Amino acid sequence: MNIGHMAVWSRDIDRLRTFYITYFDARSNDRYINAQKGFSSFFLSFESGARLEIMQNDSIPDTANDPFAQAQGLTHLAFETESEKHVDALTDRLRQDGYTVVDGPRRTGDGCYESLILDPDNNRIEITA
Repeated sequence: MNIGHMAVWSRDIDRLRTFYITYFDARSNDRYINAQKGFSSFFLSFESGARLEIMQNDSIPDTANDPFAQAQGLTHLAFETESEKHVDALTDRLRQDGYTVVDGPRRTGDGCYESLILDPDNNRIEITA
């Protein structure tokens, strides 16, 4: 059994698409639009084969007001890099570009090396090695 993809709602899928292409080397399909439902989406594919669907519909509630709040359900999306140096470099690049670094880079109690950042919609993203 494999997970086919993860999906997130966004109020601006173009901005979110650009973020994942720029910082995580995602490849994107063309925008899908269902005008009758007011829905549009992109599928982003990553080198590992993982896919992320980013979806937009103006009727979704705005739950991105508190970037530090934990909600029931999906807690974070993790990207695994090849080295601790890459975790450091990408975290620094994101910080310099104005994105929020919530934690790290640091070694966790279970031995992982990671940082935690927020994407443009305040979704929690772990960068791990």
